[in-house]
Amino acid sequence: MPGTVTPITFAHRGARAHHPENTLPAFRHALEHGARGLETDAWVSEDGQVVLVHDASVRGTRLGVVPRRYPVGGSSAAELAELGVPRLDDLYRELGHEYELSIDLKDAEVGPKIIDLARAVGDPSKLWLCSPSRRALRSLREIAPDVRLVHSQSKSRLPTPLERHAADMAIAQIDAMNMHHSEWTKGLVALFHRFEVKAFAWDTQEIRHLRGMAQFGIDAVYCDHVDRMVTAIDG
Repeated sequence: MPGTVTPITFAHRGARAHHPENTLPAFRHALEHGARGLETDAWVSEDGQVVLVHDASVRGTRLGVVPRRYPVGGSSAAELAELGVPRLDDLYRELGHEYELSIDLKDAEVGPKIIDLARAVGDPSKLWLCSPSRRALRSLREIAPDVRLVHSQSKSRLPTPLERHAADMAIAQIDAMNMHHSEWTKGLVALFHRFEVKAFAWDTQEIRHLRGMAQFGIDAVYCDHVDRMVTAIDG
C-alpha cells in the first residue's frame, strides 16, 4: 500500500544545490551521496534527441561566440552538449539505471522518445513521467503500461474536487499526484492512498518540510539539497 515505505528521495535537477543543475556531475553527486532517485526535465533537440534541461533555451558560449541564448528545439544535441546539456542516453550510459528517475515532460513529443530509450538502454519500470496534462498522461498510458505516470499540478488548478480527481486518476491508471508540499495534509495523502494513487511532494527544501511530509505518509519528496534530504528521510 502507498505510504507504508520510506519516501523516494528525488534529487531535484540532480544535486542542484551542489553542482550546476541537470548536469552529469550533479546527477552523479546525488547518487553517490545517497539519493535513491533523480529528477530532471526533458525536451527534444532539433535532431530528435532527448536532452535534459529545464528551460526552452540555454544561455552560453559556443566556439568562442558572444554568449547568447540557444533554443533547445532549434539546436542539435551536440551543440547543446557544448553548453553542458546532457542527453538522456548520456545519463543512462554514464550512471546506469539502478535508481528511480522522475522526468518532467517539457514538450509534446518527448514522452514516447523517453520510453523508447528506456526500453533500449535503461529501465522503464523505474521511470516516473510527470506532466500537468492528464490528456498527455492518458496517451502515454496507452503505449506504456510498464511506466509510472505522475500528474503534477497545483491543487487550485484542478478542475474537479479532490476526491473526484483522485478517482479519475485511478480510473486512468495514473500512478501518482505531485503537488507542492504546502498543499498536502495528512488527510489528503490518505485520500489519494484510498484510491491507490501515490502522493508526491515537491520543493521540500528544509528539514522540517521533509520530516513533515514523511509523517504524512508521503511517497516521494523532491529536494535540491541531497545531504539534508537523505539525513531527514533515511538518516
